[in-house]
Amino acid sequence: MQLQKDSNPALNTVTAYGDDYLEINRVRFRTAVSFTPEGPIRSLELVSPADIDAALLRGLVGLQDTHRDPLAFLDDAPPTLPPGAPEVVLIGTGSRHTFLPPAVTSALLALGIGIETMTTQAAARTYNILMSEERRVLALLLPGDPEP
Repeated sequence: MQLQKDSNPALNTVTAYGDDYLEINRVRFRTAVSFTPEGPIRSLELVSPADIDAALLRGLVGLQDTHRDPLAFLDDAPPTLPPGAPEVVLIGTGSRHTFLPPAVTSALLALGIGIETMTTQAAARTYNILMSEERRVLALLLPGDPEP
């Protein structure tokens, strides 16, 4: 399905999708991908939403794994986000909507980064809208059916 007639070549735009592919900037991908409006499109070796874990999400957002002092919650300063961190992470789980376990999403939610899971088609449309509104959005999209 064609999503958008004209695209800004400076921004990553989902231009089409099908049952087993995604097209970003008119380049077809048959693997899971992660991208923001600006920057590289990363192919990921994910087959289903069950392959998504907290470490992957933290890495995509740019959070460093650090060991915090167990009493750090007593400090007034909240944890800081890396420069350019997304406001929201959209996760397209294929042709079926699948929620992620709270253990996978809790670290980002605690930092104020929204996480939305939906079908990949819905996530692609939502990404294009948020990107066109100049929102800081990160998409992680799995093509096709997540079930074997």
